[in-house]
Amino acid sequence: MIEKFLSNNSDLSECPVRSVMDRIGDKWSLLILLILNEKHNVRFNELYRMIKDISQKMLSVTLKNLEMDGYVKRTVFAEVPPRVEYELTSLGESLLPHIIDLVNWAEEHLPAIKESRQSHSSDIHP
Repeated sequence: MIEKFLSNNSDLSECPVRSVMDRIGDKWSLLILLILNEKHNVRFNELYRMIKDISQKMLSVTLKNLEMDGYVKRTVFAEVPPRVEYELTSLGESLLPHIIDLVNWAEEHLPAIKESRQSHSSDIHP
């Protein structure tokens, strides 16, 4: 499997897995996708209040990136004041089962990961 993958992706900058992970592997994207999966249509300020420690600028950038890649749809309503809502696209919805599997795996294995990190922390040299 890996040999076929590497032969089909000799230019790793074009690797499909890297491309997806570069987008969803940042600090906030997975959390935003999980929230949109549960809440469906969410306004910007509601997302901002739900996610502690994110700046408005970073939330805006992350949403734009998720929209650019087709995971999230932004809908602007012609109201005064303007109302903007975000929701998952079918592409975003198709990714969610895999994200949920990853979340479940991480929750199950995090204690072992932390233990391994702790036991190897003295191996790291600056």
